[in-house]
Amino acid sequence: MRTEGYIEVTGGKVWYEKYDHRTGNTPVIVLHGGPGSSCFSLQGLKELAADRPVILYDQLGCGRSERPQDDSLWHLDRFVEELGQIRSALNLDEVHILGHSWGTTLAAAYCLTKPSGVKSVIFSSPCLSAPLWEQDQKRNLKKLPVEVQETIKRCEEDGTMDSEEFQEAIEVFSKEFVCRIPKPEHLKAHPEYRNSEIYNIMWGPSEFTVLGNLKEFDCTLQLKEISCPALYTCGRYDEATPETTEHYSRSSPGSKFHVFENSAHMPYIEEPEEFLRVVGEFMHWVECL
Repeated sequence: MRTEGYIEVTGGKVWYEKYDHRTGNTPVIVLHGGPGSSCFSLQGLKELAADRPVILYDQLGCGRSERPQDDSLWHLDRFVEELGQIRSALNLDEVHILGHSWGTTLAAAYCLTKPSGVKSVIFSSPCLSAPLWEQDQKRNLKKLPVEVQETIKRCEEDGTMDSEEFQEAIEVFSKEFVCRIPKPEHLKAHPEYRNSEIYNIMWGPSEFTVLGNLKEFDCTLQLKEISCPALYTCGRYDEATPETTEHYSRSSPGSKFHVFENSAHMPYIEEPEEFLRVVGEFMHWVECL
């Protein structure tokens, strides 16, 4: 059974959808990447509803949610507050949290506020340190052809990230580190769901140099304070590199770590059955503790 609606949060209304087969197991809420993206690419995670309710939502300012013209809204603390408001509105007294990419930044920041009822947290392709992410992307760039590296560097220095040559270079990077299979047609739909303004304010004009208000975000040393069970996952060729993802996992006592061997940054697209299996088995394991 699928329902959808809007929830009033600080700054406006966010759109959500819920899949529920009345299993009675603890729900999972999904935090999409970005910032300024939407949950659209994560629709495949509704298959987890065979075992538990699944809630997806578009964060304020993007997707099908309202887009207030107020730049002061685009900071981490407000998104943390938003998540709490969604939990309250949907009566999610107990919940698993699954964050992907920037969604893991949000998940970690939320968990570090010590909310009640969080059964587990899943960090999918995590970004838990902006400085480490930036370092990893610079290392990833060096694995690409020299002309691609030079194009990206030159366009960043010239401020021409909207140029065709920069977009072509980014496409080479994406095929190596974001999604290594031909993107399904549904991922090409609804480009209007993205809000580049939020991305620019919080992150910057590109993946490789963080200039936004997340520039100094780094919760690595605080990960030991997250008391619920945690699962860290990434693709073998991920922007969120296996080395850094494992480093985060080692910083979380008792956490689990998994690498999807045939994926980059989108294992839920590149290896959907394996992704659902690993995540589903982890949540089931937590509920059996």
